[in-house]
Amino acid sequence: MPHLVILYTPQLDAETDLGALCRRLADTMLAQRDAEGRAVFPPGGTRVLAFPAAHHAISDGGTAGRAAGGNGDYAFVYLHLRMASGRPPAVVQAAGESLLADVKAHFAPLFAQRHIGITLQVDEGAPAFDGKHSNLHPLFNKAV
Repeated sequence: MPHLVILYTPQLDAETDLGALCRRLADTMLAQRDAEGRAVFPPGGTRVLAFPAAHHAISDGGTAGRAAGGNGDYAFVYLHLRMASGRPPAVVQAAGESLLADVKAHFAPLFAQRHIGITLQVDEGAPAFDGKHSNLHPLFNKAV
């Protein structure tokens, strides 16, 4: 952990580079520092994954969008960051604001062309079950 999962409407694949957004968000997560200058997120556990929603329904199906002069083809992007608890609220807030700023910048060109909704939620806490199997962490735990 932390894992940032992005769900989005599939028409966005043709309109923007979601892979580039994933990389940008991962880099932003890795750049986060606490008040003592320590990394907020561990490099070996930081993951950003994006999935198109094969099935979706958005709002009124496009009626209001067509009435406003658009084509009624709504899009959405839902981002969910899940991380372990224990970080100060100011650190969580700063991370969320940094990620949202990146997302807004990435999708700014589309806001001029279409109706799109973006939601970023950050949850922290220990899951009821947390099974892990990884050989990534040792790559980053070597003495320098």
